[in-house]
Amino acid sequence: MNHLFGSFLLLIFLFFLLITTNMPVAIALGISSVIVLLVNDLASLNLFITASFGASDSFPLIAIPLFILAGEIMSTGGIAKRLVSFAEKLIGSFTGGLGIITVMASFIFAAISGSGPATVAAIGGIMIPYMISKGYAKPYAASLIASTGSMGPIVPPSILLILYGVMSDVSIGNLFIAGIIPGIMIGIALIIVNVIICKREGYPRGEKNTFSEMLKAMWDAKYALLAPVIVLGGIYGGIFTPTEAAVIAVFYSLFVSLFIHKEIGIKNIPEIFLRTSAVSGGVLILVGSAAFFGRVLSMLQIPQYLSELISGISTNPIVILLIINVFLLVVGMVMETIAALMIFVPLLLPIAMNLGVDPMHFGIIVSINLTLGLLTPPMGVNLYIAARMAGVSFEKTFKYLVPIFISLLIVLLLITIFPQISLFLPQLLG
Repeated sequence: MNHLFGSFLLLIFLFFLLITTNMPVAIALGISSVIVLLVNDLASLNLFITASFGASDSFPLIAIPLFILAGEIMSTGGIAKRLVSFAEKLIGSFTGGLGIITVMASFIFAAISGSGPATVAAIGGIMIPYMISKGYAKPYAASLIASTGSMGPIVPPSILLILYGVMSDVSIGNLFIAGIIPGIMIGIALIIVNVIICKREGYPRGEKNTFSEMLKAMWDAKYALLAPVIVLGGIYGGIFTPTEAAVIAVFYSLFVSLFIHKEIGIKNIPEIFLRTSAVSGGVLILVGSAAFFGRVLSMLQIPQYLSELISGISTNPIVILLIINVFLLVVGMVMETIAALMIFVPLLLPIAMNLGVDPMHFGIIVSINLTLGLLTPPMGVNLYIAARMAGVSFEKTFKYLVPIFISLLIVLLLITIFPQISLFLPQLLG
């Protein structure tokens, strides 16, 4: 066992050494795994091919590039813009109205794209300049937009939950249902913190709108509002699978953007497809490399070692989940979200299940933890995107980001301690 653990330390050392050279995570995973495999003579290199291809050759994974594509089309085709306009007419006159608008629009967009960075880019591109023009501080606009992206990987359909479902053999449809209440809780927490900060900073209210203006904005946004109804309604109604729902989302968004809103043309489609290919290609390559990495970890008996180590600390599932929370929060700070999910779920899920933790509940906990990493340097993708859009350094956002982050930690703690928050709807509808 000592020899195998030494090989594990070598594996981790090589991986992080390669990462420090700015090597892509997928390649670093593959190279470090191959070296340890050869040093220990554990198996032939055919394992790399079979493990990588086996993980990538999955029907549910097709949903990932398709949802990314749907998000790209909606952000460039006018759908995201109409969501923001509708939310503004609905609640713009409240204290912190623009912040509430941002949270609502991001929630709806997340229910289409399933991605945190995509939500930040689409809604932030509209709301950040608008908030700044209305007197909101640039660092606050960036902080709020970045934090609303934390709903993307939780609110169904979620790319993270699709990957978790494939890895854990848990129903992706049930995982989507389990993410509804936690996603709403995150949205409510963000709205509460937004109102408190806006009152403290004295940010202006928006203009009051008449009922007819609200109805007009809702009518203009009808196709945008209908998109999550079609996608999620079809999944939960058993009409189509999550993968088929992704196809529907792409064709729906393409039809609305091309022929109804007419804000993109045929000439724009190749560029949209290229952007989608760059993002989704990187994700799927990472899936294959991480699967191989996980197989090597299994050969080194690391899951069993960790299980014994953690079980020696406590047998109380809440205590173990809190330890895992702290661990994953740190991991999310230094590692890309999908890579972290692919590497650590095979290690941590058996430990949680041995303690009687429901795998659906565990999937929500893992996803929220890693999503919070999108807000925290040095990896904080959402924060960097929003700060760049606002034209400020990410350090200046900390004044506002800290209370927002604390509110999200409280939500995570509640979801961890009370499993029924995640499991109530799947059990009710199942």
